[in-house]
Amino acid sequence: MIAKKMGKLVKNNSVIREMFEEGKRLVKQYGKENVYDFSLGNPSVEPPKQVNEAIEKCLEDKNIHAYMSNNGYEDVRKMIANSLNHRFATNFKESNICMCVGAAGGLNVALKAILNPEDEVIVLIPYFMEYRNYIENYNGNVVEVLCNEDFEPDIADFEKKITAKTKAVIINNPNNPSGMVYSESVIQKLVEVLSKKEAEYQQTIYLISDEPYREIVYDGVQVPYLTKYYDDTLVVYSYSKSLSLPGERIGYIVIPEEADDFENLVQAITIATRILGFVNAPSLLQKAVAECVDLTSDISEYEKNRDILYHGLIRIGYECKKPQGAFYLFLKSPMKNEREFCQLAKKYHILMVPGSSFACPGYVRLAFCTDTKMIENSLPKFKQLKEEIEQYE
Repeated sequence: MIAKKMGKLVKNNSVIREMFEEGKRLVKQYGKENVYDFSLGNPSVEPPKQVNEAIEKCLEDKNIHAYMSNNGYEDVRKMIANSLNHRFATNFKESNICMCVGAAGGLNVALKAILNPEDEVIVLIPYFMEYRNYIENYNGNVVEVLCNEDFEPDIADFEKKITAKTKAVIINNPNNPSGMVYSESVIQKLVEVLSKKEAEYQQTIYLISDEPYREIVYDGVQVPYLTKYYDDTLVVYSYSKSLSLPGERIGYIVIPEEADDFENLVQAITIATRILGFVNAPSLLQKAVAECVDLTSDISEYEKNRDILYHGLIRIGYECKKPQGAFYLFLKSPMKNEREFCQLAKKYHILMVPGSSFACPGYVRLAFCTDTKMIENSLPKFKQLKEEIEQYE
């Protein structure tokens, strides 16, 4: 018999993955051109050609598949640090970087390094559902903070939720699922509260910034770099979205020297990388991304898709905020129960993820990192769906 904790996870398997599998079933039944799958955040833009060229070049190294230090190749970490310094006016060295197995691996490593049983980790609604699982992996407790109608954190609720048990706050910027970017003003308000609470409780509260969508922003929006605002910050980054490499599982963690107990924190993160079974980030991909640290995939495709989907849905009469970043649109459900809305949408072969999966009922998430033609063809179906709902109001 499997572990009780895993039994719970098996029973409550990811809604996103269920929708993805449902999409494959519908494609077999009705044909790809007749299915409108907005379920999975799987980058649709090809990686820059330099990525494959770098991989091919790295394969010429006869030692490319060997072990290295658990925190990654020193030269790779130095190149990443230099890139960050150039882009964000920081002052990192290779000792501030630990390579990780994507952002999911990085978050698990960070949480393993800092959490004791029953420690509390604050998450900001709406949030990526796997955060709860990651936190509970290390017997931590999840504390949810409410958001306003713009999907920004309720600062009063945030301050109220911080207790003597609070060990960390996870922020996802740009945000999955809302597509919103927490502005400098929002960050400053959060940091002001955190600094006050650190002093009040005389304990370290880490701010963990999950940033796989950092480069995917629109309309000149800027994403604040959080180590410049708060010393006890850990930045977890992945190349999954920026370079369209989700299957390769490669990223890094930034540990600023200003962070409390820096030396031990670096050691704990390095050891956690090993004992969690990652051992080290993939050697080939470490070397390859080091050659591409200042590149991104062509995000103009996502911006085009965003505009077609957003303006099309608004014209039909749906309500939603225009995404500032990432490749998700968070649509207000025209039905009180958004799960029923998602179920009815399947009649029109439209697949969406209910907002309750992100602790934000009443909304649905649409991933527009998909074929542009599919988005265009979906709009008449969205219109028919809304018309059917209005018939019974």
